[in-house]
Amino acid sequence: MTRTVDATPEQLFSLLASPARHTELDTANMLRGLEDRGAQIHGVGDQFVMNMNNHLLGDYQVRNTVVAYQENRTIGWAPELYPPDGYADKIGDMRPGGHTYTWDLEPAGPGQTKVTQTYDWSKVHCEIFRGLFPMLTEEQLGDSIDRASRAAR
Repeated sequence: MTRTVDATPEQLFSLLASPARHTELDTANMLRGLEDRGAQIHGVGDQFVMNMNNHLLGDYQVRNTVVAYQENRTIGWAPELYPPDGYADKIGDMRPGGHTYTWDLEPAGPGQTKVTQTYDWSKVHCEIFRGLFPMLTEEQLGDSIDRASRAAR
């Protein structure tokens, strides 16, 4: 999903690199907050744990590992259940993981950015989990970009 928004790449990147603010972008209404409110993203390999809730698991956590990072241009993370084996009583043989969220930011004129949000589940190997995708619609992805634009200014 790509949109041009009224916020600079620096403003948007600052928001995205602050996981405590990701609830401001959530169009699926699953994010409940960051476990470590002071966590910041500084590069590939960084991790942050989000508190979540959905109809399948109730309250749960995901650990996000940063998989893409170029300051003010690209940031992305791969979520996985945390702890990895902590939900077997609810999900059985399903093995979640393999999907990513990546934001690419390109200057598009004074005070504007062309934002591309990529929601990729091509590396999901568990067939049971793959059956749940897409978890977000194109409309939700676009709304998330719009929310990011408003929150970043």
